[in-house]
Amino acid sequence: MLINGRYELEDLPIGRGGMGEVYLGRDIKLDRAIAVKFIRFPDGSYDQDYIRRFVRESRITARLEHPGVPAVYDVGTHENRPFLVMQRIRGISVADLVAEQGPLPVGWATAIAAQVCAVLAVAHEASLVHRDLKPSNLMLEPDGGVKVLDFGLAVAPDQPEFSRITVTGQPLGTPAYMAPEQIQAALTGPATDLYALGCTLHEMLTGERLFTGSTSYDVMSKQVSHPPAPVRGVRAEVPVEMEQLLLDLLEKKPEDRPADAYVVYRRLTSFVSELRPLPGVLSPPGDPSPTRMYATVLSRVFADARVGRTSIVPVPPARKPKPVPSPPSPPVDRGQVRRARSEARRLAGKARYAQAADVLADAVAATPHAAADSDAVGLRLDLADALFEGGDYRRAAPVYQALLADLADTGDEDLLLRCRLQEATCHALTGNTSQALRQLDDLLRDQRRIIGDDDPRTIDLRRQIGLLQLGTGESAAARRTLRELWRDLSELHGPSHPLVREISDLLAVVRP
Repeated sequence: MLINGRYELEDLPIGRGGMGEVYLGRDIKLDRAIAVKFIRFPDGSYDQDYIRRFVRESRITARLEHPGVPAVYDVGTHENRPFLVMQRIRGISVADLVAEQGPLPVGWATAIAAQVCAVLAVAHEASLVHRDLKPSNLMLEPDGGVKVLDFGLAVAPDQPEFSRITVTGQPLGTPAYMAPEQIQAALTGPATDLYALGCTLHEMLTGERLFTGSTSYDVMSKQVSHPPAPVRGVRAEVPVEMEQLLLDLLEKKPEDRPADAYVVYRRLTSFVSELRPLPGVLSPPGDPSPTRMYATVLSRVFADARVGRTSIVPVPPARKPKPVPSPPSPPVDRGQVRRARSEARRLAGKARYAQAADVLADAVAATPHAAADSDAVGLRLDLADALFEGGDYRRAAPVYQALLADLADTGDEDLLLRCRLQEATCHALTGNTSQALRQLDDLLRDQRRIIGDDDPRTIDLRRQIGLLQLGTGESAAARRTLRELWRDLSELHGPSHPLVREISDLLAVVRP
């Protein structure tokens, strides 16, 4: 099979799953081995919006440069099926490794998990969440390196809906590795990946999945409500500190898990030892390995550094200089602003959000900060939106926050409300859920006063707050929020309205 006149694929896929199927092949233009993954539509029918989001997230993923992430070469569609062209990886999946060899040596289990943490650290800094981390998405190469597969392929829904799981039976992830917040509210963040890593590490150490059941719903129910069994009850030689790390990773509330992948990495590395050969999996020790040669040198960077002691000489306080009046700001170059915004819109229209943000950021740097100037404010708003659409939520949040001060005196209440919502959403998507909830609660109070309870924006905001409370383990608060929303929607639209049914589905899974 030849697609796009360039990629020659083998006749049969090497694997199928809920997200699609993978073919091995060759890029005949560059004469290199490749892997091509065709993505399935969630409901089996063509969906242009799904393709748009798939291309967007693929481009975000392609910017993730790390030795533990396969390179993304191309993205496109063939016969209305979206596909991704990736670097071909040779090795064995951790799922197959555990199936063949049973529980892994403690050193190797932690070495694999630590390498995954290194990948998650750089991904989470870029506002990327894997969402489907599991042993079958980890590939152990012959030199001992680990590749994390399928980053960004589980396209996030624009509006999380638990009803997709209860109605279609298609969970937004793999139940055996899904965090409670992912199950209850389709909410994902860095802590979601850490929970999945805990499930994976448990499986590597014990040879068994953390939770099993006769149905997906049974497994998901256990993820939400059952405490994890201590791993030392199955394998006594696991260090006590590692068991505690596992229990920390598997906390039900995301804010109770370790702060980030860096913290987990540091706690894991003390157990990475005795990495003996794994027969039939790793290259023999005598074989030359350019990758290990490279890594050996890197591991010695700063290894022999010694921190010298220096004497500290008190410095007398400097005299306070007399204030110098600031020169008047030069006028805004409106032609430059218009050109930058026009070029950014053109790039964003092609889903090239990173380039659009770069164009806008350069223009913002060259434009005087004028809070009362609509062109200057519009330029910064475009920058915030480009960063948000490109998935760079960490950079977008402070831009939205700075805009709020400039917009406060404009009287544009709608724009103020939107920027506040966008900033809070950025915090929610980067795992700062407590801050996001505080901001959303404040926003709801003002939104009710300004645009009223029956406005669709207010209704959707109440729904988002309920979902976020549900995802963060605040079951009682979520139940109150969603129950009040269900009552008001029932009075407004009647019991058969889709929104009423959706809230009913959510209430059905919230524990009293």
